[in-house]
Amino acid sequence: MQLRDLPSVDELARGNADPLAVDAARTVLARARERITVGAEPGDLAAALEEELRAARTASLRRVLNATGVIVHTNLGRAPLAAEALAQVVEVARGYSNLELDLHEGVRGSRQDHCAAILRRLTGAEAALVVNNNAAAMLLALAALAEGRDVIVSRGELLEIGDGFRIPDVLARSGARLVEIGTTNRTRAADYENAVTADTALLLRVHQSNFRVVGFTEQPALADLAAVARRHDLPLLDDLGSGVLSELPGEPSAKESLAAGADLVCFSGDKLLGGPQAGIVAGRADLVERLRRHPLQRALRADKLTLAALEGTLRVYLDAPGRIPVLRMLNEDAALVRARAERLAALVGGTVEETVARVGGGALPLAEIASFACALDESLAAPLRAGEPPVVGIVRDGRLLLDCRTLADGEIDEVAAAVAQCR
Repeated sequence: MQLRDLPSVDELARGNADPLAVDAARTVLARARERITVGAEPGDLAAALEEELRAARTASLRRVLNATGVIVHTNLGRAPLAAEALAQVVEVARGYSNLELDLHEGVRGSRQDHCAAILRRLTGAEAALVVNNNAAAMLLALAALAEGRDVIVSRGELLEIGDGFRIPDVLARSGARLVEIGTTNRTRAADYENAVTADTALLLRVHQSNFRVVGFTEQPALADLAAVARRHDLPLLDDLGSGVLSELPGEPSAKESLAAGADLVCFSGDKLLGGPQAGIVAGRADLVERLRRHPLQRALRADKLTLAALEGTLRVYLDAPGRIPVLRMLNEDAALVRARAERLAALVGGTVEETVARVGGGALPLAEIASFACALDESLAAPLRAGEPPVVGIVRDGRLLLDCRTLADGEIDEVAAAVAQCR
């Protein structure tokens, strides 16, 4: 086919009642011209138009079945929400809400009030506020408490995590000045003590996320840092990263950190906490109030749907934390995971393989959780990702592993149907 043989936009779109047909036809014809220019055939233009329209009408952000074995998978949206949290989001989203209205007094209220009381109860903090993610929580805390002054941090905690996010960059953007102490592998409480000057605003401890130094290492206990902070009348900020509210060996909880002497803690809502993307700051009431009054707080605050999902999640912690999907997956007996893998393998003609799952989300990077997967040919990986719903597994040694620790009981039949469609 030559360029002159291509139909016009009107000719290609004619007879298609979709209001997006003309724009789709332009896209299809532009792609066809590119193919002809390089000596390739343009293909079936009518079919290409229909495919373009299907793509335009399909939601880009959609549900995915996670068969990777990574429980808090950043690329797959991190923590799935509990049913109670989903119900609260729907209830708040379906109409108006009391986001900033005090229903008792009939006057303007604060959106921070909706989660503050339950966060105080769960963490033992005097006060708490919520922003849109943990990076925002850190930025707000540093800007409100240390702008133009020094913040003391161990070199072993100056990390880069996902998407190029670097702790030193956040410090710089907040207006605070970084003071590095110790070495990559060894920092002592005395290093903090010796670095304090009249310009010091606070001491900062940073969770090491998915980075670990092993071997000849030393880091001071939080209680020792708190003692240094008290001697110099300085606040101690503890960035906990993933945000554990229940007991999880190897991950300090907000309650434990505050009890050990931290003045403020900040942590994520959508990782080990099991809620929506959010950044939570909890601790001393006077410090939290300084954050609340800072101009950045308005720019970083969470919206009503985030607050609804977070409050719904936190309420589950009061009575039945086991209903939080992330906690269920972390703690589920391996025998139950194996039973799901066996059921899936029987449905799709696969084999069961013992494997290990991961926590993900920058938490416990060295931890391996016993798990079981349904193994299939790796050729199914791409079509399963392109299906509806998409199924994402792990390709290893020429096979596609569908890890059943991150698949719920009710999702096994969906995965089996998706595999059948790909064959």
